[in-house]
Order: sequence, then structure tokens, then C-alpha cells
Amino acid sequence: MNSLEIKYLFEPRGIAVVGASDKPGKIGGMILYNILHSGYRGRIYPVNPAGGEIGGLPVHRNLADIDGVIDVAIIAIPAKFVFPVVRQCADKGVKFLSVISSGFSEVGNLAEEQELTRYAKKHGMRVLGPNIFGHYSSSASLNATFGPRDIKPGNVAIITQSGALGVAMIGKTAIQNIGLSAIISVGNKADVDEADLLEYLIEHDETRSILMYIEGVQHGERLVEVLKRATRVKPVVVIKSGRSKRGAIAAASHTGSLAGSDEIFDAIMQQCGVLRSESIQEALDWCKFLSTTPLPTGRNTVIITNGGGVGVLATDACEKYQVKLYEDKAHLKSVFEDVTHGFGSTKNPIDLTGEATTQEYITALTSALEDEQIHAVISLYCELRNCPHDLRRTDRYDPTGLFGLSTGGQTDYFFTVRR
Repeated sequence: MNSLEIKYLFEPRGIAVVGASDKPGKIGGMILYNILHSGYRGRIYPVNPAGGEIGGLPVHRNLADIDGVIDVAIIAIPAKFVFPVVRQCADKGVKFLSVISSGFSEVGNLAEEQELTRYAKKHGMRVLGPNIFGHYSSSASLNATFGPRDIKPGNVAIITQSGALGVAMIGKTAIQNIGLSAIISVGNKADVDEADLLEYLIEHDETRSILMYIEGVQHGERLVEVLKRATRVKPVVVIKSGRSKRGAIAAASHTGSLAGSDEIFDAIMQQCGVLRSESIQEALDWCKFLSTTPLPTGRNTVIITNGGGVGVLATDACEKYQVKLYEDKAHLKSVFEDVTHGFGSTKNPIDLTGEATTQEYITALTSALEDEQIHAVISLYCELRNCPHDLRRTDRYDPTGLFGLSTGGQTDYFFTVRR
């Protein structure tokens, strides 16, 4: 699938919500009201055999009654009623089926899921799901999920195989002020998978970093090919569950996925240039940072600190993660000797000592970021008697317009700055 085809999923001209309801707690109703609340500008067609009106919109008894283009049909009805609706969608020329309904391969009902997918493909339709919570697209101001109503638009895209985890990540991103360009639930991946969605997100200007939660991979070669292209353009962070024997069994019972060797998966992700995260919080931290920060123009990194111990810890971390520390001692001395006091160090890590003031930190950081031979800066400080309180008071301190800082603790503060 190319990005032009899948654009209709993220930027549909018309949406039908099959199973729309005004009864509290009904998933179809939650999705419909989320769409209405999100400010979606396309046509919205609630569908329910009972007819009537919901949210000020006329309810169609079936899809055949709709006079208009339907790019996405959201199906939120019991599994046993899904296939007849899929036939109606084919007759209407629907492009994408977003099958919210559970009760397919995740509970052993693989045959019906495969029959649904074959029929859809035969009639030119693609299937997202089944067993999903929906999707969100900032480009269309579209919240077609049954998750939280308010989603902050931004530059991080999330692809998740777990619907519940996706709903939780919407909540976490809101609390942590992380804006989303898209969030998509893929569930059982009967048809549309991560590679298909990446095709769109690679070229999506609003997306600057991508987070994927994966339980199992079905079409490995294609995913590898697309990931290699994606990571040349924007950062991709992956959380892979089912790493342990018991975790793999749990994944199989959750979405019907088979989790392969974790060692092989890890090696392949490294070859693709993907960042692999151990936790949701770590992944969100990376995506937030990478979505707002340009990549370095080179590999030369300098550590700036006012404490020798934390500088040594940062040095160990750089070696562990293969971050190249700049080693030209003569050049480093010419850049930093005016701010290291008599007993500081101009060797990397640069030690400004406990006497360092706010202005000396600003001078050191500005000098580093303006130097063509230094490409990235890691700045740390320990709160001491003369600590730079101006840095401590805010989590966004940017006196020069050259860098952004974010705080990390209450005693030791960790800042990462990229050129």
C-alpha cells in the first residue's frame, strides 16, 4: 500500500459509524461523539437499523441509504453481524474498514477473520483490525476512537497493537504535554499492519517521531524494508512485548500474534536503525525529545557538568551506547578555559566545578553549540551552594535560542541538547 492510498484512512472525505448509538457506554456512540467533538470537517454518517437522530445527525438504517462518499466505515457491532455489513461496504465503494469489533482470531475465530479480509480485498477494501480502539489523525482533526475525547495535536505518531495500551498512552501523552500527529490501533492485523501505516507516516510532515508497540510481526521482510526507509527520515522507537516465554503466550492469547525470538528481533531492529525501548515511559520520553529536536550534524559530543561524579557516569553511559565523545584537548581548552576556574577541567567531560554560575553555564553551552567541531552537548549539574537557580526554575530554559533544556530530578539535573 502506498501513502496515497492510505491517506484516505487518515484524511477521509466521509465516515460511516456502523453501530452508532445514543445509549451511554455503547462503543459506537462513544466513537461518534468523539468524531463530532474533534472538529472533523468531512461528512459523518451514523448507521443503526433503529434509525432516528444522534448528535443532531440523521441515522441511516443501512449503508445503502447514504448519499455520499464513504472512505472509512467504522464497524462497532458484535462480530457475528460484521460480515453482512462488509458486503454493504463493498456495494458502497468504501475504501477502509475500521473493524472495532472483537471476537475474531484473538479468540480462535481465525476462519471468519480470514474470510472477511479476503472478501474485502476482492472488492478493493482494506481492513484495519479487527479488535481495535480506532484511530486519530491530527491532519483531519479526527478522533475516531472510543478513548479519551480530547487529544492534543502535535508531532508524535503512535502505532499500537494493543487497544487498551493505546487508550492509556493517549492519557499519558496528555498529562506529559506530548502532542500527537496520529495514533492508530492495529489489533489483530488481519490486513493493514505497521508497514502500511509507516508508508504514510514517513511522508507525513506533521509527524517527526514514531512510536510502535508490537506483540508479533507477520510480514517481517516488508517491515524491515519500510523501517530502513523510515529511520533515514525520522526517528522510530519500538516497544516489543512477548520477549519472555510466558509473555509470548500472553501475546498469542491477546491479539493472536506469534512472538518470535527476541534476540533475532533485537538484532534486526538495530540493523534498521530503530531505537528499542524497555518501557512506555522511556519510549514517550524519547519521542517527545526527538519530535522537537533536530538531529546532530555529526558525532562529536561534549559533556558539560559542575560535578565530576555525574560527568563520569555520563561518560560511562556514552561508551555503553556508543556515543562518540570529542577528544581534541587543545581545541576543547580554547573553547572552555575561561569558564572552568583554576581547578576545573577542559578535558571531556568539561567540569565547570561547583563554583559555576548561571552565566558561566550559558557561556559554556553557547560556546559549545556555536562551535562547528562540536555537534551535540550533554549538560548536567548538581545542585550546590552556587547552583544555577535560573536553570532549575524552569523546564524550558533557552536564553540564546540555540538549545532547549528539560529537567530530570530534584538533586541532579540532566539536560540533553542537540545541535
